[in-house]
Amino acid sequence: MPEIGQIAEKVRSKNAGPFWVTIDIFCGNDAAFRRIAAGLPTATVAALFHTTPDAIKRFDIADLAVVKFSLPRPQIQGIAADRDMHGAGWGPLVAEIEIA
Repeated sequence: MPEIGQIAEKVRSKNAGPFWVTIDIFCGNDAAFRRIAAGLPTATVAALFHTTPDAIKRFDIADLAVVKFSLPRPQIQGIAADRDMHGAGWGPLVAEIEIA
């Protein structure tokens, strides 16, 4: 099964304030968008980041061929326990998820 990063044009993550991280999956075309949107349950992303599906905000934006997840950071940005100040390390983990 292919990984999301092999289907999508780009997967990135970034801060969405000190309490949230946003993961954007830029699918590049309608076929890739439909495949990723249908094949990537929110529960899979939640399990990857050790949270619950109801804690995640999901946006499937067909006009832009983008699937977007916003989720709470496990640590407040910038405290000593924060291991990813910019939130950039989350996207590559999502890119490695295999889907049918």
